[in-house]
Amino acid sequence: MLIVALCLGFGLLGTGSARAQAIELSSIKLSRESGGLALDFDVKFALSRAVEEALQRGVPLYFTAQAQVYRPRWYWRDERVARATRTWRVSYQPLTSSWRVSFGALSQSFPSAESALAMVSRSAGWTIAEPEQIDGDSRYYVEFTYKLDSSLLPRPMQLDLAAQADWRLSVDRTLKVD
Repeated sequence: MLIVALCLGFGLLGTGSARAQAIELSSIKLSRESGGLALDFDVKFALSRAVEEALQRGVPLYFTAQAQVYRPRWYWRDERVARATRTWRVSYQPLTSSWRVSFGALSQSFPSAESALAMVSRSAGWTIAEPEQIDGDSRYYVEFTYKLDSSLLPRPMQLDLAAQADWRLSVDRTLKVD
């Protein structure tokens, strides 16, 4: 069984990509809501052929958004005040020919891969810091990362992904809090 899984994993990796993989952070906005910090973002990306084939064959993909709030300090490393992470799971359901997006205990079905991926590429009103973590008169900045999380893929597929550019999909931004 393990040999079959390894062969399947290596077969899905592919040798090259027919089109370049691109990711763009089309919008990102920080706002103070009731004393805390809220984040809105919208990411546009195109998956490589190898990633699309893996998704079509039933390999679930995980997309992770992470925001870390820091307070600058002159005497030491900057202090991390808050950290928030969201992870979405996208999978193909062959029996129903539908796409499922799971977020925690919640899940929703979609008729196409495009609509499922559109769901995981944006968030609005995401609270990344609670009011008790943020002081009104201090300065802060946020480090934001959105990526295709290959560490959550099935183990046989993780063996050679570090050398494969097809599976690297991420964007990072640093934002000042006003």
